[in-house]
Amino acid sequence: MRSGKVCDISINEGRIAALREGTSSSLGQVIDANLKLVTESFVNAHLHLDKVLTGAFSEEATLAEYQASSMKGAMTAIELASRVKEFYVESEILERVRSVLTEAERFGVSHLRAFADVDTKAQLIGIKALLRAKDEFKDRVSIQVVAFPQDGIIREPGAEELLYKSMELGADIIGGIPWIELTEEDSKKHIDIAFEIARKFDVDVAMLTDDAGDPELRTTEYLATSAIRNGWIGRVTACHARATALYNDVYHRKLIAILKKAGVGIVTDPHTGPLHVRVKELLDAGVMVALGQDDIYDAYYPYGRCNMLEVAFLASHLLWMMSRQDRETLYDMITLNAAKVMRLSDYGLAEGNPANLVILDSDDLREAYARHSEPVCVIRNGQAGLRSRPVE
Repeated sequence: MRSGKVCDISINEGRIAALREGTSSSLGQVIDANLKLVTESFVNAHLHLDKVLTGAFSEEATLAEYQASSMKGAMTAIELASRVKEFYVESEILERVRSVLTEAERFGVSHLRAFADVDTKAQLIGIKALLRAKDEFKDRVSIQVVAFPQDGIIREPGAEELLYKSMELGADIIGGIPWIELTEEDSKKHIDIAFEIARKFDVDVAMLTDDAGDPELRTTEYLATSAIRNGWIGRVTACHARATALYNDVYHRKLIAILKKAGVGIVTDPHTGPLHVRVKELLDAGVMVALGQDDIYDAYYPYGRCNMLEVAFLASHLLWMMSRQDRETLYDMITLNAAKVMRLSDYGLAEGNPANLVILDSDDLREAYARHSEPVCVIRNGQAGLRSRPVE
């Protein structure tokens, strides 16, 4: 276990029955972890699943605009990347998604929040594909489908209607990207519309806020105050919020206070862009922060496997978090923190919870990050379904 304690984990009817020394029994299946690290499964709180493995269809110009040091071209990058949706076919999306979800399962990801573009190009094709994948993989990887208006709501006539239709089809969460609207007023309208949908369907809200190198962007603040105003405290997530890295210290402290009051969770993906939220400041202040993956070989990021240990390994360098305590914190950001952001119930290594566990190919977290290899064994709902090799 991550705590360094050596104990037995008893599983009964798919749940953790006991965590203590001397609970093992000769009855049923016995797995000897041989003192390897055993933890809760991994949680990926942000992935644009409909666009995975589309990098071959994207132009290099997209990458150049999005990853420029100042991120001045972030909006241009999104416009360039949107061309891939002109070729959307549900069966083709589903084929790519199946490949990534199978990989996610192999790397011990038990829960995933999947964003699907909803606009006049994508229509409802991505949503339908992800809902099919959610049903197919329900016993392997649990998926929350986010209806995501990538090209805006106000500047994209027809997007609002498609968002309503997405929720009627069964999407789990209403998404948003308010900063992409052309005026501050329209950005606020974007968020207001999303909360109207959230209230109508009683769903959580997950938005990509302030994802550009403009210190004047303020949609993270308006999202948080809207959560308070609408009674959605603890039900809202802000992803990226990269512009906050450029805020002056006085305003950033005010923002932290608002985020705490609203119970807004933050998902950061520092490996996919040159700016990122001030992770340590947010965590020290009590704001819930998780690591997400964002992209797997698409227009915005040319690499990636659905491997959250790899994401944490990259973050440890980008955030300069390499101490023993930092390693613990990063691991929480791909497990416990991510689960809290996604509002997962009954998650974690505790008696009574579903037995979703991984046996890592490592003796400690330092070794786990250094290798970021697939687990030796993945246990899903008490079933040891995947083993890369016998535990040695």
